[in-house]
Amino acid sequence: MENTVENVRSQMRKGLLEYCILSILDKREAYASSLIEELKTAGMIVVEGTLYPLLIRQKNQGLLSYRWEESTQGPPRKYYVLTDKGREQLAQMDGAWQELVEGIQSLKRV
Repeated sequence: MENTVENVRSQMRKGLLEYCILSILDKREAYASSLIEELKTAGMIVVEGTLYPLLIRQKNQGLLSYRWEESTQGPPRKYYVLTDKGREQLAQMDGAWQELVEGIQSLKRV
């Protein structure tokens, strides 16, 4: 049973990662390692192999752009930035999230 619950948690997290990435980038630009750390801190356990395909997909959809910045601690870093289209997508996802939360809450009250 516990294994099933953890599997469900994992699948739910994966489904929410794109929303979480947009939410973080709405507050500030960030590079991949900082996104991973913030997602880990929030309990949305992510490894680089999971994050990079999502970032590429979101960039290809026009939701993100990026810029390179020199780093004093190694190679240049790619900083991701939310685009106007990304902000529109995030607003739609915010609405969808609210609907889901309200729907689940109403079912639990029944």
